[in-house]
Amino acid sequence: MQPVGPVTLERAPVRLVPLVLEHEDGLRRAAADGQLWNLRFTSVPEPGATRAYIETALRGRAEGHRFAFAVLDAASGEMIGCTSYHDIVPAVERLEIGWTWYAASRQRSAVNTTAKLLLMQHAFETLGAKLVGWRTDNYNFASQRAIERLGARKDGVLRHHALRRDGTVRDTVMYSLAAGEWPEVKAHLLWQLTRPR
Repeated sequence: MQPVGPVTLERAPVRLVPLVLEHEDGLRRAAADGQLWNLRFTSVPEPGATRAYIETALRGRAEGHRFAFAVLDAASGEMIGCTSYHDIVPAVERLEIGWTWYAASRQRSAVNTTAKLLLMQHAFETLGAKLVGWRTDNYNFASQRAIERLGARKDGVLRHHALRRDGTVRDTVMYSLAAGEWPEVKAHLLWQLTRPR
């Protein structure tokens, strides 16, 4: 698998660019659209923690296990969310997609499907990943439905697995998609994005 490096991925209505400190104000505004930090099962930064959130993502990039993207509106350039490759393991040609969130006004739109299509296409077709994974909180039912709509398969549940922001311990629902499954999933996602509404 190729190393994950800086790249811009674009397909209307989104553009994904490497997350940098200059995105701090835009990220804060996107999170404020719905006060998303109040959801106990998300990674969305509170207003005063936005810079630290970006610095943590940049440390992950330097250490080679995470690469965060700012999700922008392709037409206006407005920041509308964030997503990442993470748990990048080149030795087994695997990575995961996560740390994903969008401004409340952009949820239930083509944004997530398009962003995930771009990330999966880059992972499988450019980086050479053999498997892409996802993980989510057992109580984040919206996230579970969104991952399943992408065509990922549920692998199982890791019980008592990770701390939530409120100090409780979550179970983690794991999903994956193998390289051999990608062509059919890609065709279906493209159909979803181009079918008449």
